[in-house]
Amino acid sequence: MSLLEDLNGTLGPLGIPIETGVFQDTPPEEYLVVTPLSDSFGFHADDLPQYEVQEARLSFFKKGSYTRQKNRIVRALLAADFTITDRRYIGHEDDTGYHHYAIDVAKHYEMEV
Repeated sequence: MSLLEDLNGTLGPLGIPIETGVFQDTPPEEYLVVTPLSDSFGFHADDLPQYEVQEARLSFFKKGSYTRQKNRIVRALLAADFTITDRRYIGHEDDTGYHHYAIDVAKHYEMEV
């Protein structure tokens, strides 16, 4: 399993369109863009890591009030055992009318032998 697969499986049922990198089509009233941040072996004491930590930023764009959907996203992530490492309001994009809210997540994966 990978972080992107887990994110799609967790957030897909919310009905919010999701893209990786940039949104390709005409953006709807709300959407998520997933940007992979890192893959690391942060927790091992020898040269044979057993776990990998994958991190990504979820950029949530919404016209109008974003709070309700942001809370749904956060609850879904926590229920699926994601670690939320940061949440922040980036700002309102005056040229597009979108509010931009970022949620950084991490998940630990056992390495396949």
